[in-house]
Amino acid sequence: MAVSNQRVVILGGGFGGLYTALALSKLPWDKVTKPEITLVDQRDRFLFAPLLYELVSDELQTWEIAPPYAELLAGTGIKFHQSGVAGIDAAANSVCLKDDTVLPYDYLVLALGGETPMDMAPGVKEHAIAFRTLNDAYALKERLREIENSDADKIRVAVVGGGYSGVELVCKLAERLGERGRLRIIERGTAILQNSPAFNQKAAQDALTEKGIWIDYETTVTEVGVDTISLEYKDQTDVLPVELVLWTVGNRVNSLVASLPFEKNERQQLKIQPTLQLLNQDHIFAIGDLADGKDADGNMVPTTAQAALQQADYTAWNIWGALTGRPPLPFRYQHLGEMMTLGSDSATLAGLGLKLDGTAAHIARRLTYLYRMPTFEHQLRVGLNWISQPLRELLSVS
Repeated sequence: MAVSNQRVVILGGGFGGLYTALALSKLPWDKVTKPEITLVDQRDRFLFAPLLYELVSDELQTWEIAPPYAELLAGTGIKFHQSGVAGIDAAANSVCLKDDTVLPYDYLVLALGGETPMDMAPGVKEHAIAFRTLNDAYALKERLREIENSDADKIRVAVVGGGYSGVELVCKLAERLGERGRLRIIERGTAILQNSPAFNQKAAQDALTEKGIWIDYETTVTEVGVDTISLEYKDQTDVLPVELVLWTVGNRVNSLVASLPFEKNERQQLKIQPTLQLLNQDHIFAIGDLADGKDADGNMVPTTAQAALQQADYTAWNIWGALTGRPPLPFRYQHLGEMMTLGSDSATLAGLGLKLDGTAAHIARRLTYLYRMPTFEHQLRVGLNWISQPLRELLSVS
């Protein structure tokens, strides 16, 4: 039985939230059943996070990786409301925003994402820089300009975390800082990229070695000072001078989730059904970092951008199905491989039977991300800019 005049509210404009809204708007609605779709985010721009590293290295510009929601949603019929979320009244089916707006909903999508915990050691919040948001990238670029314009002979940088974010970031910084750079990765484990394909691990290790980046394995950070970092290795603590500390470890669910009266795991993630609906709450969906559940095949779903993109399609379909009298589809996650940048013209890629590194992987990575950008119009603008850039550089030299 089709239902009319329904309201869908989507909290969070990242990969999960924005792509759910766009997919929902494109489904075959008739005039009676098409719901009112409202996307809420505290920022005015979407961030294509896998390309944030290229902003630090000046390979890409803000408009390419962080287009405004107003631009992306133009002509879609989706309403955008810029505000933080103050609370959710589950009994009244309404969302309270920080600007005092109250949004009633019939279906709610929770896609608020996570945040980097900056309280894992003394001094981290005060003296380290996270790398997750556009503002983080701006803060890093400003700090780099200050250090580069100083008379320091060496620029010592510590990147905490040997996962994808830490490795990709340190490679970009090594190229930017050149001979002045003295970079190190601080990793608690015994290897970088511990859950990644062996091919990517080796390519990354080779790139780090080539760029002269030091790795401290089995090492924890005990404190970050104004210009020092304290490291503990086998019960011995060393205090090292440093100009910059970057914090890329940890993931904490949005603080709002803790206040919600729904079943959660020990990490405060919301427990979900394979259909991406909350347990006992079929009108509320949770996707991305704040969701904990297995897919239809019993596999745990990772909290990655790749997974959130796939969840968005299923969430949109299941809301459409609920409003048009169709049964929900259980989510099936497809692991499509892993890519990472290792410098301005180098990357590594492993997945779907492919193993590439170097320039070929760099091109494949760029093309894949171009394809995954949220709208065709934005793909076209960015693609044309990338194609014309070598010509512009050639003309500027001549």
